[in-house]
Amino acid sequence: MSKVPIGCEPVVGSLTPSKKKEYRVTNRLQEGKRPLYAVVFNFIDAVYFNVFATVGGNRVTVYQCLEGGVIAVLQSYIDEDKDESFYTVSWACNIDGSPLVVAGGINGILRVIDAGNEKIHKSFVGHGDSINEIRTQALKPSLVVSASKDESVRLWNVHTGICILVFAGAGGHRNEVLSVDFHPSDIYRIASCGMDNTVKIWSMKEFWTYVEKSFTWTDLPSKFPTKYVQFPIFIASVHNNYVDCNRWLGDFILSKSVDNEIVLWEPKMKEHSPGEGTVDILQKYPVPECDIWFIKFSCDFHYKAAAIGNREGKIFVWDLQTSPPTLIARLSHVQSKLPIRQTAMSFDGSTILSCCEDGTIWRWDVVATS
Repeated sequence: MSKVPIGCEPVVGSLTPSKKKEYRVTNRLQEGKRPLYAVVFNFIDAVYFNVFATVGGNRVTVYQCLEGGVIAVLQSYIDEDKDESFYTVSWACNIDGSPLVVAGGINGILRVIDAGNEKIHKSFVGHGDSINEIRTQALKPSLVVSASKDESVRLWNVHTGICILVFAGAGGHRNEVLSVDFHPSDIYRIASCGMDNTVKIWSMKEFWTYVEKSFTWTDLPSKFPTKYVQFPIFIASVHNNYVDCNRWLGDFILSKSVDNEIVLWEPKMKEHSPGEGTVDILQKYPVPECDIWFIKFSCDFHYKAAAIGNREGKIFVWDLQTSPPTLIARLSHVQSKLPIRQTAMSFDGSTILSCCEDGTIWRWDVVATS
């Protein structure tokens, strides 16, 4: 694996002194030839705070960030299907606490890998087309949601292998679902977005007994009474094009399209009219040259900052706690020229990873300032 000499090209850009951070490249790995679509730190278990996973082609790889910019390979999983192309990966947890890696892609199958014993734990078949994103419920980390090209979002129990709920139907998305996220404190809520240019907020409250039932189900998973959630509680048209990433920021939502910006907005629901309401746009975070779809941003554990790559291989780091928005850092390197599909910020935001179209992983670390 090739390494970039430590200290290459410091961050450039004149930024607000109080918030400016300087990052430098401490490592660059060539994982393979195929594009890498996702990279994610393990925020589920504090023991593994510096462990991350990547996906590209039919491979899922688990790494650890060590001192001095070192990246150690812990394990690699090659899917039996050579034509599989993974687009997304998320960390989850089994009932006994063992770490799981959940990946999905072009085949529409969720592969659940037991990272403890390096074996496939389960494979979930249900989606009728490719999977674009998987996210884990931090409050109940055996629950994951998957967003698919088949216009649906599915809720799964990784412990029992049950598909509990399908968010689709009369009020559902009308094109590929590209992103989905669990509300950080309201366990019943998720937000999804996609190629129909909308963001939809869904509630599981009236179906929660099925979620609880999924943990104690002993019959075949296929016999579980999977329920359809057909109507979201809120539909927002914030963007005029594909919406390819959405994340909750408290009760607000961060979302992005192909308009060179991330938008922070507040959904204002009408209490007695499900699905209806208004949107208050609160802030916009510009991201130059970010006009292609399937570029996803990431945040640190406490959602203090967001990092996003663009199609030219640059990374923009925005402070999420200031108004007006403050650009913390603009990261660029002479050898990073291709689209960055996803970034991953470490627990405290001191490390930023990016995964690129050319199969490289870049590691940036904050430079200690006196």
